[in-house]
Amino acid sequence: MESTFAKSVDQLQKLKLLTEKDLRLIEEVDEVCADLSLAEFEAYVERRFNDSAPKMLSERGLMGLPIEEKYGGKGVGMLVHSLIMERLGQLGMGIVTLVDVHQFLGSLTVQQWGSQEQKSRILPKAATGEAILAYALTEPEAGSDPSSMVTSFSEARDGYVLNGSKYLISNGSISRYVIVFAKSSLDGSVTAFIVDSRTKGFTVAMHLSEKLGLFTSDTALLEFEDMAVPKDAVLGKLGKGFSVAYSALLNGRIGIGSGCLGVMEDCLNSSVERARNRVQHGKVIGKHQLIQKHIAKIACNLESSRWPVYSAAMLKEELDSRSQNIELRNEVDRLSATAKLIASSNAFDSADRAVQIHGGFGYSLLSPVARHLLDSRVARIYEGTDEIMELKIASTILGKEFEVYR
Repeated sequence: MESTFAKSVDQLQKLKLLTEKDLRLIEEVDEVCADLSLAEFEAYVERRFNDSAPKMLSERGLMGLPIEEKYGGKGVGMLVHSLIMERLGQLGMGIVTLVDVHQFLGSLTVQQWGSQEQKSRILPKAATGEAILAYALTEPEAGSDPSSMVTSFSEARDGYVLNGSKYLISNGSISRYVIVFAKSSLDGSVTAFIVDSRTKGFTVAMHLSEKLGLFTSDTALLEFEDMAVPKDAVLGKLGKGFSVAYSALLNGRIGIGSGCLGVMEDCLNSSVERARNRVQHGKVIGKHQLIQKHIAKIACNLESSRWPVYSAAMLKEELDSRSQNIELRNEVDRLSATAKLIASSNAFDSADRAVQIHGGFGYSLLSPVARHLLDSRVARIYEGTDEIMELKIASTILGKEFEVYR
């Protein structure tokens, strides 16, 4: 069976949305995924971060996909990046999270908001994988409502001093640079800082290994105690941190939605193989109508998710060249929320159905569909919960005066 991913790539090529260069890059990612598959499986079963992933991606020049070529990256557009995340998603959401945070939330944000000095200093290292990036917005008491954050900064003679903690930070303990959001101790406005993890006062307080899934993704609790940062650590403008945060999440939601497509693809492929080979009650289970119902639903989930994600990615590419167009930005915001909501919910449903098809074996971490079930659940929470995505979609349709939150 030719994969639906391959068919989609072929269709996009026929629509002249992909170049030969894009196709070669996608093929290269496919080869890396094949090489990474065993290491990702072993790390997952052992419940540890897969340190082979950044190393192998770096060796193939794949840690800087969206970074402009002048900084050592590939300079790929959002659609191609989305397809690459979709392919990575077949391995699982652990590696998707690594790449999404480093590239979509980290590198793209520095590229969009950073000063020339910040971009010249950070992006070449990010492109080679020498420096991994993290994004620190969430706190123990500030998740969907980032305005309730308590991490603060105060002005000092040579810059600023940060105090507080950040929770559930992906890439937290392996990062060199972290985008940290903090409130002014004077007026409560939020500013984004890009800080070096080697700075005195920066501590990885805890490696969070008690997660329900996502075992191959590094997750940490970070603490900042009287951490001095220079004035040029401000990312964007002072007091405009939420603009930085929301633009980063817009990118990240497309990345996560794309990864969820890969989850569904792998669930479909694994389920079809199981249905064709597993014999129960005297015949292969694929001949049982209820099994066929599950497979049909997984296939429908995948196809109904794919084009919302691609549409969001293509419109984001247009926004990148017309960044001042507010109407277009609002439309991309709506589409990225829609794509993530649909894809994450359908990925979890598909993984649940795939576990059912696999029976007892599907309830074991030795089975890829069990790993997808555990991992896809977080996609409905991080980078915008289902509920927040629904509110965002509705308010962009009803109008700004209907916003439930900012």
